[in-house]
Amino acid sequence: MSFPLFTIITTVMWGVAELFYKKGAREDEKYAHLKISICVGVVMGIHALFTILFRGINYDLMNLLIYLPVSACYILSMTLSYFGMRFVAESISDPIENTSGAICSLLCVAFLGAELSGWSYLAIAAIVCGILGLGFLEKNANELRKQKLGKKMAVVAFAMPFCYAIIDALGSFLDAFYLDEVDSSPLVNITEDTMEEVANTSYELTFFIVAVVLFIFLKVKRVKFELPKQGDKIAAAVCETAGQFTYVYAMSDNAAVAAPIFSCSVVISVLLSKIFLKEKITWKQYIFIAIAIIGVIVLSALNPD
Repeated sequence: MSFPLFTIITTVMWGVAELFYKKGAREDEKYAHLKISICVGVVMGIHALFTILFRGINYDLMNLLIYLPVSACYILSMTLSYFGMRFVAESISDPIENTSGAICSLLCVAFLGAELSGWSYLAIAAIVCGILGLGFLEKNANELRKQKLGKKMAVVAFAMPFCYAIIDALGSFLDAFYLDEVDSSPLVNITEDTMEEVANTSYELTFFIVAVVLFIFLKVKRVKFELPKQGDKIAAAVCETAGQFTYVYAMSDNAAVAAPIFSCSVVISVLLSKIFLKEKITWKQYIFIAIAIIGVIVLSALNPD
């Protein structure tokens, strides 16, 4: 499988995951964000176990600690996102969150020596304009949140997508460093063939440990939580895990280009929300969606391998 295919699979899977995340993040469910994190952690843990047992990657548990900075960034950013989406409309939160890809690209250029052409920078700019434009079209959303949640909670909720974008971009940037070359990677007992799977397994095992801790927390709080009844949350977790599996291969091949393309999972999630959640999309939103898609096409055409 090639870099473009890995990137497309990840983008589609994460776009579909956003739909199920939104359905599972019910505003009236106080700990919905923690329940989603548990579901994601359990599914990832199952996949990690399968990888260790059947993929022959010779996994060294030291990598759990070595890869922890990357895992921590991803898990924290995702949990914050799950919290924010309970209160912030997807058409606002998703575009803001997905600027993380463009931020990561610029970090790779600034600190890891990645090179992008002038047209690539323009394509990234188009992606950023498209996803930000989608987010700021609802002019009255912030006032409605203040009326419904109170001023303090409204600020906290609206801050979550920005926190996600920054922390996730840092995680992606660190990923590019960890997965650049076998000889320079901090990971131990890896080969060219196993590096990506070792990194992904480390992340998934860490998420599983977090899921166990969160499950114990909910039990101590006497919060009712029955895993088999969390249909939307589990579906989101499956799509998230599938996307994560192909993500590490795309990042190891061309992180500076892959990261902003992942950002366009927002386009898929917005369109799916219109179809399945009956969210309205205005003609202005369609224009910004088109701008983002053009940016992806140009970026992919300029960097085919």
